[in-house]
Amino acid sequence: MSLAFDKNAYGELLAEYQPQVITSESEYDSMLANAERLIGNKNRSPEQTALLKILVRLIEEYESKNYPMSKPSPHAIIQHLMEARELEQADLVEIIGSLDDVSELINGKQAISKEQAKALGEFFHLSAELFQ
Repeated sequence: MSLAFDKNAYGELLAEYQPQVITSESEYDSMLANAERLIGNKNRSPEQTALLKILVRLIEEYESKNYPMSKPSPHAIIQHLMEARELEQADLVEIIGSLDDVSELINGKQAISKEQAKALGEFFHLSAELFQ
């Protein structure tokens, strides 16, 4: 049973929170605090949920501009996947080649060929593009 969306209640929330594009760190901190309050509300109304979506989008936009994340290297991706799946270098020998090749590839001393990227993609069930 979903609750009906109350435009008047939503308008009051918008007036109270006044969501806008974040232009400073203090505005960012304030927006985060507001979003956290809404997230913590276990009985959030449909209007509060709609407001929360706006706040999250504004926060994400600010973070992407001010705290960009660099793309991990293919070697770092392989290391992470191996750790997450508790794999040893020997587990990749059939995919990459010799144990020496696996070691050099994982440590970034050897480039990943297109064939290896394709094999790694199939092995990890991911796009080969991640490994190039």
